[in-house]
Amino acid sequence: MKFINQESGRSMIEMLGVLAIMGVITVGAITMISAAMRSQKRTALQDEVAQLVTGVRTILGEYDDFSNLDNATIFAAVGMSDKNPYGGKYSLMVNPSNTRQFILTIDGLSSSDCKYFQAKAWSDSVGFAMSGGRTGGAVAMPNDCGGASGQNAVQITYGE
Repeated sequence: MKFINQESGRSMIEMLGVLAIMGVITVGAITMISAAMRSQKRTALQDEVAQLVTGVRTILGEYDDFSNLDNATIFAAVGMSDKNPYGGKYSLMVNPSNTRQFILTIDGLSSSDCKYFQAKAWSDSVGFAMSGGRTGGAVAMPNDCGGASGQNAVQITYGE
């Protein structure tokens, strides 16, 4: 009587192949999720900037200039926090060289997000209008977005 040895199951090489495929799929999914989160943060920031600029113009629209601009009052009246989606803050100030303009600063940005917001067309900003639409209208700080992650900011000037 002859015994036939039949083995069933998976070999180690097959299991390693399956794990490698799962690893590649996982890396792809993480990359896609990261891109989606970055896009969501950028969209949220742009929406909040639009809301904030509209609020400032509505609240101070009856005045000839923005010299009465007060961060606490504006954020409370608009109903939003001064914290941005990147963990930094929004701040408002009157343009020292022109009281008919106000400057919105967005800080806490990474270098890549700083460059993105610097290049973005802030179509309602003074810089965008003065350049004839050739520049985004935002000024990067410090060192042209060269700071460490979370240490970069952009300033956008609005008004006349």
